[in-house]
Amino acid sequence: MLLELLLLAALLVGVYFLLHMTVLKLPRCQSTAKLRGKTAIVTGANTGIGLTTAKDLARREARVILACRDRRRAEAAVQEIIKDTGNKQVIFMQLDLASLTSVRSFVENFLRNESRLDLLINNAGLMNGGRTEDGFGMIFGVNHLGHFLLTVLLLDRLKASGPSRVVTVASKGYELGTLDFSCLTAHRDLALGNSNYQLFQKYCHSKLCNVLFTYELAKRLQGTDVTCYSLHPGAIKTELGRHSSLWLRVLFAPVALLLTDAESGAQTTLHCALEQGIEHLSGHYFTQCAPLLNIESKARDDAAAKKLWELSESFCGLS
Repeated sequence: MLLELLLLAALLVGVYFLLHMTVLKLPRCQSTAKLRGKTAIVTGANTGIGLTTAKDLARREARVILACRDRRRAEAAVQEIIKDTGNKQVIFMQLDLASLTSVRSFVENFLRNESRLDLLINNAGLMNGGRTEDGFGMIFGVNHLGHFLLTVLLLDRLKASGPSRVVTVASKGYELGTLDFSCLTAHRDLALGNSNYQLFQKYCHSKLCNVLFTYELAKRLQGTDVTCYSLHPGAIKTELGRHSSLWLRVLFAPVALLLTDAESGAQTTLHCALEQGIEHLSGHYFTQCAPLLNIESKARDDAAAKKLWELSESFCGLS
């Protein structure tokens, strides 16, 4: 019996290793670009895909701004990146995307102290319940609205530094998302309820917001030297669900065996940020380091994209 169990365990390990090297092994960014003299902002850069992205940009000699809420974790990430890359042009700047006041303060601080912006990586995301400081649903407020205001307030600096790019980490979850503008207007949230399933639904809705925001942004950037892209990073082991209930984390623990690591998850972000010759694909959605040309029609809904933009402007006090 013991021998059979050992053989079964060995078989499972072998299958997992095979999956990891094939199905779970995502394409890698092939760009050899160096970024000396360039400046990048990465939100949520203290962990997961954001940390890996920031580290790669630092290795390419960029000046990297870690835009994070948690000072302690962000400062630890700064030291880790400096140690691993030898690049000392890595700094932390406080940014809480759940506070529009914090977003404005970050931008004021950045514009006062930094002369250029070449890359804005809207990476941070969460799947928490509750409300933001301004009374919006937390998932909508952080995953979309905070990044919307951050991007809009930095557009002039991006244009002045061109060619520059805005890269927004979305998710394949957008396929399960919808936009209920009546709910957004009445409740300042993507949907009602805070059960685990409802939070997952809101997360998918927010990812559709990311894709539509990028689509509309590309239209508004036509004629400038700024391009933008959204993307699916893959099924990645991150801390996205760290605030989920214990039973949900236990239930999904086996699924974690089929997830790949943050380094693989950062590759499409890096491709969108660095690959030359994709400028004509501004506004497109990428996966596995390539544009997805047959994206669902709801992600190319001109009326919905425009309405989301205008509602976001209103929520942020820009109109």
